Amino acid sequence: MSHIFQRPPLLADERAALTGWLELQRKILRWKCEGVSDEDARRSVIPTSPLMTLAGLVAHMRWTEHTWLDVIFLGGDSSRNPAFDESADEDADWFTEGATLAQLLADYEAQCARSDEIVAAASLDDVARHPRQQASLRWILLHLIEETGRHAGHADLVRELVDGTKGYY
Repeated sequence: MSHIFQRPPLLADERAALTGWLELQRKILRWKCEGVSDEDARRSVIPTSPLMTLAGLVAHMRWTEHTWLDVIFLGGDSSRNPAFDESADEDADWFTEGATLAQLLADYEAQCARSDEIVAAASLDDVARHPRQQASLRWILLHLIEETGRHAGHADLVRELVDGTKGYY
């Protein structure tokens, strides 16, 4: 498994660097799912973290982007996001509810496109509208880079444990 992804330009402006690094981490996460069956995407290979499957990672990152950009930054509706359902399991955003890996990836792709629209329409200095999370868009993007990169690394290890496939971009 090898793939060539371009890093953001070394002399990019701040917005291009932030969005470029986020997109690179997103691509790596999606790439780690290429060629994986639905059965393998749901296979739990870490006994202490049974939800950390390839499918679970994609579902979690879809809802993470929704949480930070749609709900916290824009102050939007949280009712359909399982991370905000106080009656649900605290890890509900990792649940895949029988969706195929292709559907989970499509949902993640759609959320990423929505996130990109939100970011493009705002200043990096704009502050989140959610009353309990007064973060700038800049901070949110840095957090999403960190979280997506961390989970892309998890996906790298999970994929290797699932089928032995290794690869670095």
